Amino acid sequence: MTATRVAALVGPGDRIGYEGQWRTVKATKTDIGAMGGLFVVVAWEEGGTERFRAGDELLLEQPGAA
Repeated sequence: MTATRVAALVGPGDRIGYEGQWRTVKATKTDIGAMGGLFVVVAWEEGGTERFRAGDELLLEQPGAA
């Protein structure tokens, strides 16, 4: 089962469907864009980072989902 959550509310341990695979959030931090918008920078357990607008809805895997 899946649900959505805005990027600003994502935290360590959340599993996000991104680029066709499930990735686990290692850490998050906020950032301000060039035009003053709020962004969330997500570091993945699997390596690498990605930047999302704070209001972007992300697909989350629910505990116990297969």
